[in-house]
Amino acid sequence: MNMKPIHWLLLCLLTAPNLASAFCGFYVAKADTKLFNRASQVVMVRDGDKNVVTMASDFQGDVDEFAMVVPVPRVLQKGQIHVMEKAILEHLDAYSAPRLVEYFDEDPCLVHRRLEFDMMAAAPMAKSSGARRRAKSLGVTIEAQYQVGEYDILILSAKESSGLVTWLTENGYKLPPGAGPVVGSYLKQGMKFFVAKVNLESYRKGKYSYLRPLQIAYTHRKFMLPIRLGTVNAAGPQELFIYALTRKGRVETTNYRTVKLPANIEIPVYIKKENRFADFYRDLFRTQVAEQRGRAVFLEYAWDMNWCDPCAADPLSNKELRELGVFWLKADRPAPRPRPVPRIAPPGPGAKDVYITRLHLRYDRDHFPEDLKFQVTGNRENFQGRYVIRHPWRGDAECEAAKRYLDETLPRRIEKEAKNLARLTGWDIEDIRARIKLPRRSVTNTGADGDKEPWWSNIWER
Repeated sequence: MNMKPIHWLLLCLLTAPNLASAFCGFYVAKADTKLFNRASQVVMVRDGDKNVVTMASDFQGDVDEFAMVVPVPRVLQKGQIHVMEKAILEHLDAYSAPRLVEYFDEDPCLVHRRLEFDMMAAAPMAKSSGARRRAKSLGVTIEAQYQVGEYDILILSAKESSGLVTWLTENGYKLPPGAGPVVGSYLKQGMKFFVAKVNLESYRKGKYSYLRPLQIAYTHRKFMLPIRLGTVNAAGPQELFIYALTRKGRVETTNYRTVKLPANIEIPVYIKKENRFADFYRDLFRTQVAEQRGRAVFLEYAWDMNWCDPCAADPLSNKELRELGVFWLKADRPAPRPRPVPRIAPPGPGAKDVYITRLHLRYDRDHFPEDLKFQVTGNRENFQGRYVIRHPWRGDAECEAAKRYLDETLPRRIEKEAKNLARLTGWDIEDIRARIKLPRRSVTNTGADGDKEPWWSNIWER
């Protein structure tokens, strides 16, 4: 971002495959998952009926109180379970996060060209014959058990929900009151249960300061994500971020509305100056949830993984994508010797053969009574939650175009930005107007009578 504007424009002209949809700009802030409380992240890699799912929660507290219970379609082998580094998920979050970009108005007297190209204590694993007899008496079968990284994993099946709930409770998995019917509905679908706790000894030996995300790989004809167990005891709505990685294109929900967030909208400059982008985006999302009556899944980002514009973070490498479970990619090869490049080639569509969809929902039991169901579409149209600030031109009114800009165009635009901000966030329009400062108008050729402001009058703000 240290390039001069003309160089940046040249780069955009050479690299943008579709100038009408390119955004070249200067990224200045992003809205990642850290803005929200009780936020979980799930990466879903899908091709055909093959799935790799990465699960990360914002669990805070003693690790011996951590427990995870997830419905899965079949018994998983140990090789189908993996632990990955959190940094890769953080990179994916940063790459796809909604972003704030900025532009600077040009001198109106010059040719105006807009640059618009941006768990409880870890209970012993159920190895004893006594534990298995107890499970059998409750109609519960321990299908498999593993230790993977710092986690103890069990795969369970059961005849009835009451027996499974009793067994989980006796073995230190705190299920909330009312979980029985939800568990029973999954059992009727023939699903198993993937349960995990932290193995404290391994955790301490590994000297981890956080819980690493868990991954599972399986085949299943249904493309879905079970969320209902998470709503049973929730103190309030929860945030869920889904990053879907496919070969074909955008992922959409089929049993709830998938709605694009308002994007590519200009908002006042003070949002950057006062470091208010986080507040802006939180309130924008809250307003959108209310408008959709809490029953929509929002699209925040959809893009080919091989490029970005503007980049809130670099695209992920093949190595990182393979760690996320993108099984159809080949490992990165050693970089070849550098050769002279005669020109900057535009990025080829789908060069990495990976398309990312970022979805965000705020859910609870009343508004999301069903698990999420998805479909992979062939839509590869790029979309990003992008919000724009435009710095006004500050200079002398040396021509009629500049006078019209200062007297007409700029005041109208600033008022529109204020209304945009109020509409998107619900903030008070008068408070917004009070925070906006119109640039001082200046003219040249001050007359001898002093009836016009001198050229230097707008250098220092008063």
